[in-house]
Order: sequence, then C-alpha cells, then structure tokens
Amino acid sequence: MTERISVFDIFKIGIGPSSSHTMGPWKAALQFVEWLEREGVLGDVISVDVWLYGSLAKTGKGHGTDMAVVLGLTGEHPEFVPVDKVIPTFENVDVTGTILLNGRKEVSFTTEKNIHFLYDQMLPYHANALTLVSHFEGEHSRAKTYYSVGGGFVVCEGEEEGQEDGVAIPFPIDKAEELNFWCAQEGKKISEIVWENEKCWRSEEDIIEGIQKLWDVMRECIFSSCKKNGALPGGLDVQRRAFAMAEKLLPGQSNIENAKQWMEAIKEQEQTFSSTLKWLSCFALAVNEENAHYGRIVTAPTNGAAGVIPAVLMYHLLFSPGAKQQDIVTFMMVAGEMGSLFKKGATISAAMGGCQAEIGVSSAMAAAALTECLGGNYEQVMMAAEIAMEHHLGLTCDPIGGLVQIPCIERNTMGAIKAVTASQIALESDPTKAKVTLDGVIRTMKVTAEDMHHKYKETADGGLAVHIPVNIVEC
Repeated sequence: MTERISVFDIFKIGIGPSSSHTMGPWKAALQFVEWLEREGVLGDVISVDVWLYGSLAKTGKGHGTDMAVVLGLTGEHPEFVPVDKVIPTFENVDVTGTILLNGRKEVSFTTEKNIHFLYDQMLPYHANALTLVSHFEGEHSRAKTYYSVGGGFVVCEGEEEGQEDGVAIPFPIDKAEELNFWCAQEGKKISEIVWENEKCWRSEEDIIEGIQKLWDVMRECIFSSCKKNGALPGGLDVQRRAFAMAEKLLPGQSNIENAKQWMEAIKEQEQTFSSTLKWLSCFALAVNEENAHYGRIVTAPTNGAAGVIPAVLMYHLLFSPGAKQQDIVTFMMVAGEMGSLFKKGATISAAMGGCQAEIGVSSAMAAAALTECLGGNYEQVMMAAEIAMEHHLGLTCDPIGGLVQIPCIERNTMGAIKAVTASQIALESDPTKAKVTLDGVIRTMKVTAEDMHHKYKETADGGLAVHIPVNIVEC
C-alpha cells in the first residue's frame, strides 16, 4: 500500500524547538480536546492528566513538551498562535492553577500535578508516546494514546499510519527506484512528477500560494533572527551568533526594515568563496536559534533540522547565477519528495534513528533540491541526496541538557554545507557509474537506526549530553 505524503505534510509551519517533542505532543493534545468536543463530553470534564513515556519524558522539559501539551489542550494551533502568546499562556496555567480546555472549559490543572514524566517506561510502537486522560464525575474517564513519530506527524493508537486517503495520485512512489522509473518513462524532472501528484490534493494556485507561504516563513525567520542578540532560554547560556555574523558580513544590517531589502543588500555585495560559506552558516544558525527560542519555523522535515532547507534555498537565491523565483517551487517540490522517501523507507524521528534521521535527511533533501535547481538531471538529483545522507550515517542525537541547542544548532550549518558539497559532486558525476543507490542508503540508514544504542536516540543519556560538563541554571 502506497503511503500518501504531500509536500505540505513534510513542510509544516509551527513553533520550536522540536517537531517530535513539541509539535507532535501539541497536535496530539489539540486532537484530544477536539475529540472530546466532537463526542459532546468536553463540558463534563473535571480534570485532565498527561502521561509522557520514554524519550518524551527524558528530554521533554528541554524540548518544551510540557509547554506544547498545555497549548494544545487550550485549543491553540502551532501554525497560528501568536509567538508572543506561547510562553505567557503556558506560565499562566501554573499561576492560576487552571486550564481552559479547547478555549472554553475551565478545569483545575498544574504542570506539576497533571503532567507525569515516566522516564523508565516505553510503549512498544514508538519511543515518543503520550497518553491523555480526561476524568469525569463518578470516577469515569476517557483516554487516548498518541505517538509522535517525527516531523510533527502524530499517530493515534489503533490507527494505521500511512493508510490510503482515497486520493488516486498518478505517480505512486514508495522508493527512489520508482521515482526513477516515472521520471524516465514520462521524460519529466522530479519536481514535475511531484507537481502532478500534488495537483490531486490542491489546485495549482493553492500549491504555489502554499509554497510561497512556507518560504515567507522561512525567509522571515532568517531575517528576524539575524536582528536578535543575546542568550537562548533553557539555562545553558548559549549565545546567539547569527546576529554577529550578519553584522560583520553586512555592516548595519540590523537597521534594514524588511527581508526583501535585506536580501537585495546582500546580493549587491561582492561575494567571495569565504563570505558565501559564512552566509550559508549564518542562515542556518539564524533559523535554529529562533527555533530554540520558541520562534515560528517550518518543520523541514523536523524542527531540530529546520535550518538546512531554508539556508540552502536562501544561498541558492542569493548566490547561484541565474537563480529565479520559480526555483522556490522547484526546490520545495524536490526536497519534499526526498523527505517523503526517507520517512517511508526509514524514519525522520531522532528518537528512533538518531540525528541521521533529522540533519542527515534534511541535508539529503537540500542537496537534491539544489541539484535540480542548478540543472541536474533526475539521476544526479538522487545521487546528491544519496551522497549527503551517506556522510551522515550513524550520526547520534545527544542534546546537552535535553535542549535543542548543543550540538543541534551548529549541526544545521554542517548539514547545509554538506548539502551544497553533495550537489556539486553529483553535478560533476556520472550517476550510471555510482556504486551506492539512494534506496541502498535509505535501507542502510534504517538498519543503522535499528542497531543504534537507545542512549544515542534523543534521550540525552549518551554522547555530548553526558561527557561535556555543563552547569544548567533554570531560567
């Protein structure tokens, strides 16, 4: 059965810092109160409990899982909630000792009393699991268990992930070899194949508008973050660096009023190899510094790896000769399809596969997308994705303090640079002579994830998280 995944499933607008630990639990809590509403019982609820299992428990505090669940229970949506409302809404719950379920039913609630972290318990389906329980008079309760499977995707227990949605797409694709077949048979580029599939869900106008909205959020995230200075929240005292880098590369950039003017100012500069690489790193840093500060970002395919795609696309639009507006759609179509292949064939969840499933996948997505935008054929595009992932295999997830900061923020810069390098190599290569296929590297990533010790899968139980001494001061 072909799993139907749209580009707009891979790319989702939301709030940082984590797609699996913030966005997923947020959506699960939102689905839970909406379910209670549909069942006609929300008004009878007297209290709610949330049980977090496994990875959600171990790094939940640092990833804002408790905050996400609270916002979801109040009925706020991660795409639309004002960013400056997130933390006050969360903090107000403990101040008042109450929560307004789905924005209308007030019940007693505090994070200490009603959110339970089960550090040593895991449910079998996925490492990221949470159970929400609503209580009623007479000791009656209703509960649902959800799994946050990576990239903001949520599966409710009992519902099969990837089931058919009733839409017959012209080019069903589960593996890279099938994508290769359709491109060869139809004489189309990858972006053109994906475009035809996307039209089964949306009109052409809606696709273009949706892609532009995604890019607008990405671009604004880079621009606004490059104007911010200071320390990130969480207690590690990690300082923002994108601001200083941007100021050094474009003196006075903090006084520029909007993102379009900022981009034009950068394009007008005479760039060197060194400066373009610094800008690429700056773009990636900016996104993930904003992500770490509970800012609005685009999951691409996760929050922890959200900086790679916008950094490489911005790099292309500013520094590639002949880059054009249409390249934004091309880039996102190709990147989205690559992300879909990895989700179907392996995982995009760090709790299941380590950081290879986040930075590795995002780098492969960006490498492929850049390659098509630069004129590569479909075989070179898939070769670029393979090269990028091949050199992320085995990458562990070991966040210090359970925060999406060290090493996560810098890893986005490395993923972006590897993506550009992979694209350059693929464009100068003959894919027919390649020894490793994209399907082969996806299978390898899946097996590597299965073999990886659990302490290197977003638990903060291994790697840098335990070997680098830090003094975390609660903020």
